[in-house]
Amino acid sequence: MNHKERMLAGLPYRACMDGLPQEQIENKKKLYAYNACRPDETERMNALLPQIVGECGSRVTVLPPFRCDYGKNIVLGNDVFINYNCVMLDVARISIGDRTLLGPNVCLAAAGHPIHPLSRRSGYEYGAPITIGNDVWLGANVVVNPGVTIGDGSVVGSGSVVTKDIPANVVAAGNPCRVLRPITDKDRKFYFKEKEFDVTDY
Repeated sequence: MNHKERMLAGLPYRACMDGLPQEQIENKKKLYAYNACRPDETERMNALLPQIVGECGSRVTVLPPFRCDYGKNIVLGNDVFINYNCVMLDVARISIGDRTLLGPNVCLAAAGHPIHPLSRRSGYEYGAPITIGNDVWLGANVVVNPGVTIGDGSVVGSGSVVTKDIPANVVAAGNPCRVLRPITDKDRKFYFKEKEFDVTDY
């Protein structure tokens, strides 16, 4: 098993081996073209994005600048919206479900390093997949650590650091991120805190 295969299998690997640096350079060239698009070049961006990520659903918006390691390990569902300055360290699979929203400066870090300094010095690192469900909202500056799953419908508050799985249909926040409360039908009529919708088509 070479180091690329080890990376994809979630085993310790060296990122400088077996063509991995070259793959990153090729992806960075695609990202450079994507991030250099003018604001009115939406058609060009829509054509370039599926060449960067492994799977891309319909009506996906990723506002530049966008950064990732390989791109091909990223799966984006339908109607995904990703705001400015998103970073995805996709040495393992990063999957984002339908209608999920990512605020600005979100970091999905599927990459990690050993805790002990001598182990880190060896050059070995690892990846563990990140799975984000359907209808999730990650607020601005959220960091998601390797191996985390966030369940359908949940909201993660701004600035949170998600180190453990978050269940479906909850509000969670903090560093480390923790569940604050469930999302219920009572939340349906509010758009922000205790402010009720003044429209009927929500």
